[in-house]
Amino acid sequence: MRYFFEDYSFDTDQRELRRGPELIPTAPQVFDLLDYLIRNRDRVVSKDNLVESVWNGRIVSDAAVTTRLNAARTVIGDCGEEQRLIKTLPRKGFRFVGSVREAPGRAAPAGVGSAAGRDAPASASPPHLSIVVLPFSNLSGDPAQDYFADGITESLTTDLSRIRGSFVIGRHTAFTYKGKPTKLKQIGQELGVRYVLEGSVQRSGSRLRVNVQLVDAETGAHLWADRFDKTIADLFDMQDEIVSRLANALQAELTEQEARRSERSPHPSSMDLYFQGKTTLYKGWTPEHAVKARGLFEQALALDPDNLEAMIWTAVVDLLVGVAHMSDDKAALVATAEATLMKVLSVAPNHAMAHLYMGTVLMASNRGAQGIAECERALELDRNLAEAHAQIGMGKFYMGRGSEIDAHMDVAFRLSPRDMFAFDWLMMVGFARLQVMADAAAVVWFRRSVEANRNYPLAHFALGAALARLGSLDEARAATKAGLVLDPTFTVRRYRLNPQSDDPIYLARRERVAEGLRLAGVPEG
Repeated sequence: MRYFFEDYSFDTDQRELRRGPELIPTAPQVFDLLDYLIRNRDRVVSKDNLVESVWNGRIVSDAAVTTRLNAARTVIGDCGEEQRLIKTLPRKGFRFVGSVREAPGRAAPAGVGSAAGRDAPASASPPHLSIVVLPFSNLSGDPAQDYFADGITESLTTDLSRIRGSFVIGRHTAFTYKGKPTKLKQIGQELGVRYVLEGSVQRSGSRLRVNVQLVDAETGAHLWADRFDKTIADLFDMQDEIVSRLANALQAELTEQEARRSERSPHPSSMDLYFQGKTTLYKGWTPEHAVKARGLFEQALALDPDNLEAMIWTAVVDLLVGVAHMSDDKAALVATAEATLMKVLSVAPNHAMAHLYMGTVLMASNRGAQGIAECERALELDRNLAEAHAQIGMGKFYMGRGSEIDAHMDVAFRLSPRDMFAFDWLMMVGFARLQVMADAAAVVWFRRSVEANRNYPLAHFALGAALARLGSLDEARAATKAGLVLDPTFTVRRYRLNPQSDDPIYLARRERVAEGLRLAGVPEG
């Protein structure tokens, strides 16, 4: 049997571990340990399980087991701190958590170089979020620009691999296709991936244009395309910005594509249900969508209790329902979200998204400085988390520092200008404007939020409050009416019941919003 993960191939028949075409020397006992972990990747295995299988039940010290585990991590490019592939679960055991595809037959010979096995049968089902980033083409006519195109390819490959649950073909394998006129469907079959990303770089004078397109490797259909076109400043800064924007856009697009695939499946897996739940929330933050999404995440966890992504997003739903005033039980919901995220971080201490949403939980429960620190930790783990920058801005708003929000939101929009949750960021800028008594400017931002996604009741209510403060009562009541269609349970009482902090400036300005809600026709409750 052959197993493929990241750009490694693991052949149990030939007893070979390869990275692309490179054979990696592996001690027999380390190979056996990897074999056992990969074959039992659907569960946590205990030390006793390892000793029974790898050491044939002999008495083995904890230090010996730790030494072999460290050696196993080393040969597959993992480490004890990152635990990207082999996870240690305290007091429980160990689990191989990397995305794995398996195929029968003989491993690819040296020189062929495919992390997913170019001789793998086309019938093998590619894993979720499996993608190869082909070397970007240099259309500038200047060979000296090759390094920039290659840099984007390499950085984007690295950044996409940070997406939890993704299966990204390593750059060494991807670069074997450079300059070759291979058909994209053929590449998908050879590498065993669902998606192929191709792009080009063109420099003309002081301007740089980058084009990208995402292709369904199974059908050859073009799924998504984007263009980055701007004046050249610092090339390295520009490369970082391009990669960040593409990584954020691709994560949203791939999630949506996976959800569409899973809806056609008669027997959706845990990850299928996770993608469906996430896409449901992308449609808008209404009580109806929140209930449906949480149900899908719960189904995902019923199939796989160790699905950390589904676990995180149950916390996100609880947090959302609490802070968006969809329930009177905000404190209980936020506390439940915190407990869930603590559970995730206990087994995945370097999970960037878990740190991000833990930061949001802390901000929503009057611990703003701690929340900002958690979001900064998330950015240390994943520099592309535009949402983390937005949440830091929101945290400062909760602390009565609404005038400081713009700098953080500017970074968020630069990294992800068409973010799926941009409607929330736009609304928060509007609230920050209300906090500094700029009511007319707040109306502009609230309108932008509503235009970005009309399925967010709180944005409608906020627009109504701002319009009412300006004396535009007819428009204010129309906005309120639209919000009540989406959330008929919203009241002024509920809004006043659930502040995010005890900062005096925040609370005083919040009362201005409450009065605006009354004038706009929101029920008192």
